[in-house]
Amino acid sequence: MVIIQTPLRISLFGGGTDFPAYYLEHGGCVLNTAIDKYIFVTIKKRFDDKIRVGYTQTEMVDSVDEIQHELIREALRHTGITHGVEITTMADIPTKGSGLGSSSTVTVGALHAMYAYKRELILTERLAQEACVIEREILQKPSGVQDQYIAAYGGFRFMEFTTDGEIIVRPVSLSPRTLRCLNDNLLIFFTGITRKNGRILEEQETNINDRLATLEQMKQIAYTACDELQRENVDAVGDLLHESWQLKKQLASQISNPQIDEMYETALQAGATGGKVSGAGGGGFLLLYVPRGQQEKVRDALRGYQELPITLGQDGSKVIFDYQR
Repeated sequence: MVIIQTPLRISLFGGGTDFPAYYLEHGGCVLNTAIDKYIFVTIKKRFDDKIRVGYTQTEMVDSVDEIQHELIREALRHTGITHGVEITTMADIPTKGSGLGSSSTVTVGALHAMYAYKRELILTERLAQEACVIEREILQKPSGVQDQYIAAYGGFRFMEFTTDGEIIVRPVSLSPRTLRCLNDNLLIFFTGITRKNGRILEEQETNINDRLATLEQMKQIAYTACDELQRENVDAVGDLLHESWQLKKQLASQISNPQIDEMYETALQAGATGGKVSGAGGGGFLLLYVPRGQQEKVRDALRGYQELPITLGQDGSKVIFDYQR
């Protein structure tokens, strides 16, 4: 049996500029971080030739082609495993429509598990690249590419996407004090809304050429945020999140809605200085920057919503158990 632990993520700045349709023409960048919430993928050999896949449903099939879970199916095809395995996925939190990058986390984790099962070492960059191939090229999902890379690499990262297709992933060097302060001042609450992000992302991708000025501003804010953090000006993150969220809502019509707007305004009135909905938008988790002295006021104002405690900058996808007889 092999068990892989792969992190979920929070995208802080620059999301939307990681769409190839944008960055291959204009370049892009994001500031993002892995968090201490994970998806676990297990794989083990069966006594027969069947394939069993366990997630919120259970599938027992005779061939890879019969598998309904498209990410697991394509990962099996990609790695050449054809029969005789059991695969399960388990998450620390309900991930459907969470906005925490769960689909890409599953893809990265599944590929990692399958290569480990085959006793093949795989470089982190290749793991991210192959996850992108499965999601964007094979399954034709509208998405950027940051989720696959942060799931594979982990950590607190600044990523740049160049016009020649290169993806540069580098750690953001923050002092322990700065990272701790940032972590302490970020609160995240579940909006109570789950959604399929496909339509939002399709519209966002379709709108790219009409939103070039907006995306350029979002890209520059990502650079500014990275610089401010390295200068230990942590409180700048709140104002920059607010500015970036106003821009992000222009990218597609369903990124926000009246319930999210009301929740966000309630948080601002209680003392938050900025925030955003994580991921594509439309629901999932609301991330807020709240100075320490205002946090209890914000928690009280949002007492009807569940808070999710998080720790930033955690490890990327890794093997946590490997026993094969």
